[in-house]
Amino acid sequence: MMQLGKRISGRVVLLGLCLLIALAGPAEAAPQFGADRAVPGAPSGAYRAVRAGNLLDVRSGRMLRDRVVLIRGDRIADVGPAADVRIPEGAQVLDLTRATVLPGLIDAHTHLFLTGESHGRYEEQLLKESWQYRTIKAVVNARLDLEAGFTSMRDLETEGAMYSDVDVRNAINRGLILGPRLEVVTRAISTTGGYPLEGYSPEVPVPSGAQIVDSPEAARHAVREQIKYGADLIKVYATHHFRFTEDGKLANIPTLTLDELRAIVDEAHREGVKVACHAYGGEGLHNCIKAGVDSIEHGLDLDDQAIAEMVQKGIYYVPTLYVYEFEPEEDLGASGGKTTRARIHEASFRKALERRVKIAFGTDVGPFPHGTQAKEFEYMTKFGMAPAQAIQAATVNAAELMGWQDRVGTVETGKFADLIAVPGNPLDDITELERVKFVMKGGEVVRNDLR
Repeated sequence: MMQLGKRISGRVVLLGLCLLIALAGPAEAAPQFGADRAVPGAPSGAYRAVRAGNLLDVRSGRMLRDRVVLIRGDRIADVGPAADVRIPEGAQVLDLTRATVLPGLIDAHTHLFLTGESHGRYEEQLLKESWQYRTIKAVVNARLDLEAGFTSMRDLETEGAMYSDVDVRNAINRGLILGPRLEVVTRAISTTGGYPLEGYSPEVPVPSGAQIVDSPEAARHAVREQIKYGADLIKVYATHHFRFTEDGKLANIPTLTLDELRAIVDEAHREGVKVACHAYGGEGLHNCIKAGVDSIEHGLDLDDQAIAEMVQKGIYYVPTLYVYEFEPEEDLGASGGKTTRARIHEASFRKALERRVKIAFGTDVGPFPHGTQAKEFEYMTKFGMAPAQAIQAATVNAAELMGWQDRVGTVETGKFADLIAVPGNPLDDITELERVKFVMKGGEVVRNDLR
């Protein structure tokens, strides 16, 4: 009973701290409300209208001039040429006639519970920071990502903070804190010896960043447990350790067996839940594809067979290019100066793009600062994507991957009023998406630097 009281007390303190963080910040940021709440200070069913000088149709890649987006509550009620859309009397009008308006961006691979985990930070977070403290940091990170224009995200595990991401997701959905719409993984799944923390004496018990399983039965149980406690999707680590061979190739050590992966995918799909697979290449990657996962995360070393089977099965590729640009010296040292993970990754991305693998935007943000992940667009276009394709990856494609194509990803009637605006034209300069000046989520203005 005493332990129960301590847990309840801890949760109350945590909730209070999260509320303080959510209420702090720039004065112009409107409070976030739940999906069933309307515009602050306005009667239920009140209208807002956004006048867009340019509106990007992300499906076609065409820029449409002089448009109006009419919003009622949290949904888009109408969208079309300014001359054709009637703005009801008394509606609040937001003037974005000198800007380019797009649907809210989607990052399909994030880590809210990481804040710069390289150079020993990962171990420090797991060993020295409580779940409550890390959850408070996740609340801050969620707001940073939202203010950068990412109105929806998949958060791909708590890295040892158990089911804390479920609480963050629920607090956002209930209007307690600001943040993107979230699908959360909770704990992720790997095997003994297949995930940090590692290198400690057997006499010293240390936590693991993922849930550990070592049989198909244990894998199936882990899926059931994670879904029970709120997971929206399941993530597996199919590869872990890697090394460079003498000829400069990447050798990836698999973790989960094919039988274990098949059990995970079968159990998740029975529950209507998708499976994301972290894999660089090799046997672990191929096992995930054979097992029928829904997405390959990172996929640094995609071979021709893997690409062909991903196309055949409709498996998404979430490449996360930018994060691998941070450690070239380390990789050059390990490969004897022959190559880096970033170079190998670029070649895989170009092949996947050429052969029309379905690609969704994802960044792995967490090892680098939250709110800066739009840098990924620069690398996607540098490695062969047209700007319109890169934007599609972060809107319509990512929405489909999440199963949310009926609610986000485009500016269309009936969908959530999730909008962003930038001063220039991202089709001419993709780095415009690093300079988001206006963010609306569910009809609520989160940020407006264009006034």
